[in-house]
Amino acid sequence: MKPIKIAIDGPAGAGKSTIAKLIADKLDIIYLDTGAMYRAIALKCLENDIDFEDKKSISKLLDNTDLEVAFNHSRQNIILDGVDVSDKIRTTEISNAASAIAALPEVREKLVDMQREIGQERSIVMDGRDIGTYVLPDADVKIFLTASLEERARRRWLEYRNRGEEIDLRQAMKEIEKRDICDSTRDFAPLKKAHDAIVVDTTDKSIAQVVDIIESIIRDRLSVV
Repeated sequence: MKPIKIAIDGPAGAGKSTIAKLIADKLDIIYLDTGAMYRAIALKCLENDIDFEDKKSISKLLDNTDLEVAFNHSRQNIILDGVDVSDKIRTTEISNAASAIAALPEVREKLVDMQREIGQERSIVMDGRDIGTYVLPDADVKIFLTASLEERARRRWLEYRNRGEEIDLRQAMKEIEKRDICDSTRDFAPLKKAHDAIVVDTTDKSIAQVVDIIESIIRDRLSVV
């Protein structure tokens, strides 16, 4: 049986990663956090003081970067040049930098090739902003998660707070707004809903409710699951 491909897209703070992980667990297939891959490249650029406008330096950096996605049961580890940076990439600074890095065609082409290769080898759930439109346009099921700006900012604020990183709620909202503009207006593979994606608004729903809705959609579309 050919691998099953499930694409979950949506803006920052919509709950993509959380939901995608749970769906993958439910279906006993691999979850790939594509955003973590861009975060890793952003981390390396920042550590090497490379300006995001310096495409020549970024291309050189990409040529000399060893990026590996390792799967350990339900956990995904990002190995950058032999070092596990899975926790190091989860900061506000890296999150904001990742959006700028993801807008660069050179970076996206390299990482998308990796993502597609993984999707050819095994059944997978991928989440991001252009999975259903660009990375996996042939995905078997496409979901577009959304939520109100206020709710997404609140979630981001709680996420950082739970990690011991203080951030003002108003600041979180401004950062989400900025990320939305950057993601949806970039020239290459911008954030947008695929024409055949099903919209699921998570604003007033629990995580369990959202998982049930999406699982039901998937099972309706793929009776073999």
